[in-house]
Amino acid sequence: METFETLVRAEFAPRNTYLNTASNGLLPARTVAALHQAALLRAEGRPTDPLFADVEAARASFARLAGVPVGRVATGPSAAAQIGLVAAALPAGAEVLTAEDDFSSVVTPFHIRGDLKVRTVPLERLAESVRPGTALVSVSTAQSADGRLADLPALREAARTHGARTCVDCSQSAGWLPIDADAFDFTVCIGHKWLVGPHGAAFLVVPEDLGGLTPLLAGWVAAEAPWDSCYGPVAELAHSARRFDVSPALFTYAGLRPSLELVEELGVDAVRAHDLALADRFRAGLARLGHEALPAPDSAIVSVPGLGHRQAELSRAGIEVSDRAGNLRASFHLYNTPADVDRLLDVLDG
Repeated sequence: METFETLVRAEFAPRNTYLNTASNGLLPARTVAALHQAALLRAEGRPTDPLFADVEAARASFARLAGVPVGRVATGPSAAAQIGLVAAALPAGAEVLTAEDDFSSVVTPFHIRGDLKVRTVPLERLAESVRPGTALVSVSTAQSADGRLADLPALREAARTHGARTCVDCSQSAGWLPIDADAFDFTVCIGHKWLVGPHGAAFLVVPEDLGGLTPLLAGWVAAEAPWDSCYGPVAELAHSARRFDVSPALFTYAGLRPSLELVEELGVDAVRAHDLALADRFRAGLARLGHEALPAPDSAIVSVPGLGHRQAELSRAGIEVSDRAGNLRASFHLYNTPADVDRLLDVLDG
């Protein structure tokens, strides 16, 4: 029986110390192989039906991770595109509550409308700031810049009290933190970070009643019978969330399918325990060096003020992290080891 460690080591062989999953996840070996096979189908002129099957397999895998029926999951190209559908459904003048300095894709679709009242508050005050008249709260489950976690239970209760809807983006937590999509109206997630897939895929979970969204980008794939809907206007939209799909990036989903399968095999709880242990090790090491990370307990993302300028130096030393607004951001995932943490600390120590 394979253990967590043996399964991970069979899939990943990074050539450097990669601590930057909050930007991009590493691709497993099975994903690289699937991408190669997908390219060969096109190069050799063979039928591409398996690639469309990969889209449905990836949708079903994400639905299991999110804890919802597959019929509530739409696929798309990006978080901004999915959240844009939510923004477009709001009536003019509706109030949208967001967190300060949240990731652009989570907030910009509401600003770009021009006729919504977007109110921004510190993340820690988000739940208490929901009020009568708030139509929607949009927030990342984990902040991209520093890893802080939103108080989702408090937000859910405040939204229920005041009749507000909720839109959560779990792009920075799905894969290491369980998803409870049933607790919110809309849940969005991309596939190329903690779900260790290729770029170009995102999921949108909608309510059973489809949430009043309009399939603004609908084409033939949004039809109840796609292959019978290639010409002329679509006569019957899909009865499920698939009506919000856009034509899929087939190679991306060919790779994402095995990536999601790996996350399911490992188990999100096991990944979380692994990731948080490494993040805690880094925080403890920083304290010994006289540095203090920004407060983000129970997060796999650690951001250190004043050290962002060392990102280029660390990259030259074979250690990949991010510089975010002057802060050094390190993110720890399933393929990382205690040795990776210690190497980062050693270089920071000079």
